[in-house]
Amino acid sequence: MYQRSVQSYGTPTASTGSMLGQVLGYTGIGFLVTAVATYLTGSLALPQGISLGAMLVGFVLLFAISGTRANPGLSLGLFYLFTFCEGIGIGPVVTAYARLDGPAVVLEAAATTGLGMLVLAGVVSLTSFDYRKLSGYAFAGLILLVIVSLISAFTHFLHPATISWLTLVVFTALVLVDFARLKAGGGGLTPVQMAVSIYLDAINIFLAILRLTGSRRDD
Repeated sequence: MYQRSVQSYGTPTASTGSMLGQVLGYTGIGFLVTAVATYLTGSLALPQGISLGAMLVGFVLLFAISGTRANPGLSLGLFYLFTFCEGIGIGPVVTAYARLDGPAVVLEAAATTGLGMLVLAGVVSLTSFDYRKLSGYAFAGLILLVIVSLISAFTHFLHPATISWLTLVVFTALVLVDFARLKAGGGGLTPVQMAVSIYLDAINIFLAILRLTGSRRDD
């Protein structure tokens, strides 16, 4: 599971319209970079150790992105490097499902994720409720999800599908919070930091859907 970075807060750095365009552009390119890295990982059959190392590097890059918020160019470069590392990190998982269930299962999970993100963005845009009010509950849910997932990894007291469903619930709430924050101008986050948050939301939702789809086909 991929955790969200600790973000720094301060004065908004861009108008809502400008930030929206930047965030969507950065995030879209980030997903393309991840897709290329994932494909290369599967094609080159990289050892699992490299994928694990890439995940660790990606975790360090999350903090580096927050630490370079005063330098937008460097921060953006680190973000794209982070998305490349994430592609290598999730490459073995995606490749395994593609080989067992066929490439269609990966494409369906990606399409479902994209459609779901659009629907959630529409909900935030068209409703007057301030979903930022859910941020405390969503963050608490994320912490509990991480703890439960770690315990279950050793004790197997929860079925993997249950973990995936819980992941969908938690990150759906986080998507609503992030889009509400974006709607309000970013809440002090830079466009790159907002892109990181939404990117991580989508990646976790994608992996959860992929695991659920694969588990249904395996049953």
